[in-house]
Amino acid sequence: MNEEQKKRWNERCEELEEKNKELKKVIAEKNEELDKVKKEMNEQLEEERFESAWLKDGISALFEKARHENQEARRELIQEMRKLSGERSTIRVKCMGELDKKPFIEACKVRFTGEEAAKQHAMLRSTWLQNLKDPAWHPFKHVGTGDNVKEVVDEEDEKIKKLKQEWGEEVKNAVKKALEEINEYNASGRYVVPELWNFREERKATLKEGIAQMKTLLIKTHKRKAHP
Repeated sequence: MNEEQKKRWNERCEELEEKNKELKKVIAEKNEELDKVKKEMNEQLEEERFESAWLKDGISALFEKARHENQEARRELIQEMRKLSGERSTIRVKCMGELDKKPFIEACKVRFTGEEAAKQHAMLRSTWLQNLKDPAWHPFKHVGTGDNVKEVVDEEDEKIKKLKQEWGEEVKNAVKKALEEINEYNASGRYVVPELWNFREERKATLKEGIAQMKTLLIKTHKRKAHP
């Protein structure tokens, strides 16, 4: 390699070195920009996470407030409807866990007459009212598997079996129904709970149904007072 070639070679190397430096500088600047963008994105993501959590908490709080207000409205509506609704109303208050006396009356009429039938009915029903309130008596069993497990009345329970043998299917069913309702509505307290009920469809009435019924009852009451 002669002097001229060496010179061109050195110039070329210097040129490449300069371009390499410029390229490194560009890369460094781009990396800084990328780091800045990355930082901004992380900050934005963190902010969105915070806003999302805040929004989620806010929505949960609103739902909880609405649920509480709904329960309060139902309680107040139940109190007022107990004063106004008659036995023929489709939407009225039902006492969940109340022991139906009719099967007891009919069963006692078969065995006894007159005052004795009434006396025996009162004694028998009183005994079972006490049984229903007894927290130590838990005649239930679990059926189903996984998420479908539920508690049902165990008809092989000794007290229930004896009741059916002595007083028949209808009396046993009355006790069974009361047990089911108590277990659903107030398993720990074991006392009767008033509920807004749709008697035509045999289900819990909606708040809307209750309000509509209350409006009807108030109109009827007003008319009776206006035109006695």
